Amino acid sequence: MPKRILQGTVVSDKNDKTVVVSVERRFTHPILKKTVRRSKNYHAHDEANVAKVGDIVQIEECAPISRNKRWTLVSQA
Repeated sequence: MPKRILQGTVVSDKNDKTVVVSVERRFTHPILKKTVRRSKNYHAHDEANVAKVGDIVQIEECAPISRNKRWTLVSQA
């Protein structure tokens, strides 16, 4: 099974080797038929501490690294 890759914006880089990425998804509401935006924050492993707040990055699923980290930083846009 392929690993999921998500794209989002870095909202925090205060932790060492960790970034918090906000990923937004859009979907059509089943009853209202309107497009709804929902966002979720993911903790991602950033080995080199290269990502800064506001950067658009891609993250990929991985084995658990810590209690909250299940994603790794793949690339910066």
